[in-house]
Amino acid sequence: MKLSIQNLSKTYTNGVKALNNLSLEIETGMFGLLGPNGAGKSSLMRTLATLQEADSGTAYLGEIDILKSPKELRKVLGYLPQEFGVYPKITAKQLLDHLAVLKGVSQRKERKELVSYLLQKVNLYEKRNKAVKSFSGGMKQRVGIAQALIGNPKLIIVDEPTAGLDPGERNRFHNLLADVAENVIVILSTHIVEDVKELCQNMAIMNHGELICKGKPQQVIEELNNKVWQKMIQRNELENYTNNYKVISNKMVGGKPLIHVLNDENPGEGFQQVQPTLEDVFFSKINLVQQAN
Repeated sequence: MKLSIQNLSKTYTNGVKALNNLSLEIETGMFGLLGPNGAGKSSLMRTLATLQEADSGTAYLGEIDILKSPKELRKVLGYLPQEFGVYPKITAKQLLDHLAVLKGVSQRKERKELVSYLLQKVNLYEKRNKAVKSFSGGMKQRVGIAQALIGNPKLIIVDEPTAGLDPGERNRFHNLLADVAENVIVILSTHIVEDVKELCQNMAIMNHGELICKGKPQQVIEELNNKVWQKMIQRNELENYTNNYKVISNKMVGGKPLIHVLNDENPGEGFQQVQPTLEDVFFSKINLVQQAN
C-alpha cells in the first residue's frame, strides 16, 4: 500500500497558503512529518483525513482517490487528532463500543470481541470500566490509538500524539505506535524532533506549506557531518554571532547561550566540531530558510 500525494494546494479564505503544490509518497511503516507551528502539517493531515477539501492536486491511498471518494477512504482510515475529546462519564469500554457502532460494526458479539482485543492491545483492559476522563494523558492517548484501529485501517494519522506526556507515558506510546506501524501506513505529525528520530523509517520537514527536506532520518543527519560547530558565548554577543555566522540554533546552558553554527570549516576561535543531530537538521532547514527570506 502506498500513499501518493501530487501537487496538493490549499489556500484559506484569509489568504494563508497552507499547502503549496506539495508532492510526497509514503510507504507502509512510520512516517514522521516535522515542522514548526504554521508549517502546514495540520492542514495536510486534515486534508488526508477528509476533514477539509484541497483547492487542487491529487491524493491516492492505493487505488482510492482520497479527494473524490472520501467515504471510501474513511472506511480504511484511523485518525487520532491532537485534541482527543471524550464524553465526561463514559468508560473506555463504552467509548470504544460506541465508536465501533459508528464505524459500522453492527453485530454486538463482534463488537464485544473487538473492544476487548483493542483494550488488551493498548494495555487498558484492566481499566475498561473506568471513566476515560479520569485517565492520565498517556492513557487517553492509548484509548485514542485503540479507536483509530477500529476497522483494520490501512492509513493511520496521528497529530502531535506525545505533546504533554511524561517520559514514561511517551515511551509506552512509542512502543505502541511502532507495533501498529508494522503493517499499515502511520503518519506521525509532530514538532518533537526526538519522536521522529526514535520511531520513523522515513521523514519530511514542512515549512510555509512546502516540503523543504525529506529522506531517512540517519541519511539527512549524515548530510551535516563535519559541518556543525558549537560555542558557548555571552548573552550580549548573540546578536553579533547571529549576524555574522550561519547560526542554526541556540539554547541556554548554565545561563549562557550555546550556539550551533553551520560551516564547512572551523568558523573561528573557541568553536568545537560536534556530531550533527536531527535537531540540527531541523533548525538548519527552518532557520536558514527564514534568514534567506
